Amino acid sequence: MDFTQISDDQKHRMLETIGAKRVEDLFASIPASQRLQRALEIPAGCSEPELLDELSALAGRNSAADDLACFLGCGAYDHFVPTVVSDLAMRGEFLTAYTPYQAEASQGTLQAFYEFQTMICQITGMDIANASLYEGASALAEAMLMARSINGRSRVVVSNACHPEYVETLRTYVQRQDIELQAVPAGAGVTKAGELRARLDERVSAVVVQQPNFFGCVEDLEP
Repeated sequence: MDFTQISDDQKHRMLETIGAKRVEDLFASIPASQRLQRALEIPAGCSEPELLDELSALAGRNSAADDLACFLGCGAYDHFVPTVVSDLAMRGEFLTAYTPYQAEASQGTLQAFYEFQTMICQITGMDIANASLYEGASALAEAMLMARSINGRSRVVVSNACHPEYVETLRTYVQRQDIELQAVPAGAGVTKAGELRARLDERVSAVVVQQPNFFGCVEDLEP
């Protein structure tokens, strides 16, 4: 979008509306000793191609995670994104994604939800899959509450390899609920199956694991 400078007449009318005579009056509350009394030492303007060349040169001095070994952990791992993803994302039915609250502008969102839910069902073999939740942590909390309402059980077993912020969200939700969170130890990035099995009984409503998990930062995350 091109930038259009306001006219002198528009500037005068805006100042008149707020009771100021000039732009400098807007900074009257700032002591003169705290103001810059000289012109900014910035280079002269350049053309758009020149600017792009300079920014590209500066960016080229960085080493991206794709160029080096990545040890970030905490759920931030190297991910391969197939080339077809970019092509599909540029299709018109996805480009119109905006908000599900306006039918005339939400077709891209609805199409993305449909494709996502279909893919999840194909991968997991489930009959149905939900979408359109705010983000991962609240979606997890909603799933926990749904399991509780369906089976009436009051204990949720949570792997220590889950994101700690997700666990904090669960803690917030269960403060006023008849639900108990119980941690399962994890080591070397893997939830310990034996420890998990030992915690499964008739009181367990759901088991929470994460894939990819949070291995790399937290070893013991007792809810």
